[in-house]
Amino acid sequence: MAERAATVKSTNALFCLECGKCTASCPVAWVNDGYSPRRMVSQSLPGSGEDVLREPNLWACLSCKNCEAGCPADVDYTGLTLELRFQAAQDGQRAHCTHGGALQSLMRIMTSPKLKQNRVEWANGDLKTAHDGEVLYFVGCAPYFDILFADLGVQTLNAAKSAVKLLNAVGIEPVLLDNERCCGHDLLWSGDRANFLRLAEHNLHAIRKSKARQVVFSCPECYRTVKEDYAAHFGNLGFEAVHISEVIADKLQSQKMLLASNGRQQKVTFQDPCRLGRHLGVYDAPRMVMSATPGVELKEMTKSGKKATCCGVSNWMNCSTYSKQIQVERLREAKATGARTLVTACPKCEVHLRCAMKDPNLGKEIAMDIKDVTTLAAEALP
Repeated sequence: MAERAATVKSTNALFCLECGKCTASCPVAWVNDGYSPRRMVSQSLPGSGEDVLREPNLWACLSCKNCEAGCPADVDYTGLTLELRFQAAQDGQRAHCTHGGALQSLMRIMTSPKLKQNRVEWANGDLKTAHDGEVLYFVGCAPYFDILFADLGVQTLNAAKSAVKLLNAVGIEPVLLDNERCCGHDLLWSGDRANFLRLAEHNLHAIRKSKARQVVFSCPECYRTVKEDYAAHFGNLGFEAVHISEVIADKLQSQKMLLASNGRQQKVTFQDPCRLGRHLGVYDAPRMVMSATPGVELKEMTKSGKKATCCGVSNWMNCSTYSKQIQVERLREAKATGARTLVTACPKCEVHLRCAMKDPNLGKEIAMDIKDVTTLAAEALP
């Protein structure tokens, strides 16, 4: 109980005004009237008479931070959820993991110090990488996604290949870690802090051993996890963490990179990843990359930028009919812009939205091409 009280205090939950603005802005609450962030805050307070650690809705939050944007009391609902899940896991509670928990099992397998992987086989052909240098590219779990979700036609490794191509175009041959592990994002947000720390320790040791001064990410979840969660648990990282869109936007702005017309005219719309946008505040960089790509016309969705809707699933948990409703409405919103391509900057957004498109009852109503912003830019390299 003392741990819960400390969590409530540190996240400002005691200052909740019960105004309901969080619930009104929550994508889960839009489709599931049994879920309410305000109600969850109330249940978490000491003396509420309810056991929030055994509440199934504790695992329903997408941790998208949409609820926090308009909170007048500055309640850190995302942080509250994270800590309560850790306490619930200690109490023996578990989330309902999608895909039979295969992805969580894979992450836990990666905690083994003796594990050897073939993580860099994809970086072949014309891609130039290095064993040491000042810039390191952290790949994330994309090499696994393309295999696990082959039936969806996902191509998340294209983003990784495009990231290396773009770095090569400005004279950077990034370091790749032969035995990189999952960043641990999903384990952390599902309450398994112990295994998150094991993965973090391994990755931090490998990055620091490489002596890289800058680590580039194309996965926003890896970016957020290393930049904020690794730093919170291990202190000063000793290197700069940046998203690939920030690197490319900077190179385009300084005219150290030029993109050429490939003769195609493309109307696109952009899906802001929650971790890149509301968690880390990166909105302009991917848009700058798109605007600098010849032939690309960006058509913004009604809910974009700070108001963008999540892709509907988080941490490979609780994928449900509610998730599908969120995804279908988001795809309808994307289609309504008149764009033919949905650009994102997150491999999981691609996986989840492609999955929603497989609904046989909706067909062409929500079907769109999906492309990562790095791939869009790499296709325009001269």
